[in-house]
Amino acid sequence: MTIATSNDNIMNEMPQTSGRRLRTKKRVDWKEKTFHGLFLTSAVIGIVSLFIIAYFIVKESIPAFQEAGVSGIILGTDWLPPALYGVATMIVASVVSTFGAVVIGVPIGVLTAIFIAEVAPKRLADVIRPAVELLAGIPSVVYGFFGLVIIVPLIQQIFDVPAGNTILAGMIVLGVMILPTVITVSETSIRAVPRAYKEGSYALGASNIYTIFKLLVPAARSGIMTGVILGIGRALGETMAIIMVMGNAPAMPQGILDSARTLTANIAIEMSYASGVHANALYATGVVLLVFIMMLNGGLLYLNREKAK
Repeated sequence: MTIATSNDNIMNEMPQTSGRRLRTKKRVDWKEKTFHGLFLTSAVIGIVSLFIIAYFIVKESIPAFQEAGVSGIILGTDWLPPALYGVATMIVASVVSTFGAVVIGVPIGVLTAIFIAEVAPKRLADVIRPAVELLAGIPSVVYGFFGLVIIVPLIQQIFDVPAGNTILAGMIVLGVMILPTVITVSETSIRAVPRAYKEGSYALGASNIYTIFKLLVPAARSGIMTGVILGIGRALGETMAIIMVMGNAPAMPQGILDSARTLTANIAIEMSYASGVHANALYATGVVLLVFIMMLNGGLLYLNREKAK
């Protein structure tokens, strides 16, 4: 009788348990579908936003391209609205200043990331890391003031030039500005390398420095390159600090001690009073900048992917 009663109770509980499991599964499926739709919507919004921005800029730039021609804008060396709209000098200034910022900022940033992740004691690393994050939160106009008050006079005094507002000043300021991005992303990538790699290297008798530069850094190369790419995007897109330290001369620079104007600075300086084809030419400058950044980032991402294979 006892066994029969127990079996009856079990049989009665089984439908209830199955029902609870079915309801739980339906609830989980509902949550999965909701979040899947949320993620998909976010991705679509991001992509659509990019296309809307590109469409608007291209649409507004068409009259300028019709007036001066694509080659006249991209290859032209004279910017004299409302007659000439060449931005070749600004392309050169943007490329040179960004390249100089990468040369200055990337080695310092990567070495700092290595120091924080692998060399510095924990207490010191806990002090440096928030300082780097604070550096990322400083407005660009403050960097511009720093460059205008400190770097520009130093360049004028050291190199004995009429004015220190030069491409070199822009390189230094941009090099400092990209440091937080390069340091943060590179440190995260180095810390993400499995500890087994490091322990295996030590077990084979390798030194700490050899392990860092021959094992950890190559293993984290993909993440470090991502930090470099983000830093390049930051340098190319910077406006306010560049306006304050580079002199804004729309002429072809002959060296890094000459004043120059970047693409972003050209848009910011003249958009407030431009009208007609002049305004359309500034939108065309934005199109050139957008295409240039997309090509550069696409090329770097492709190289990074090929090296990672």
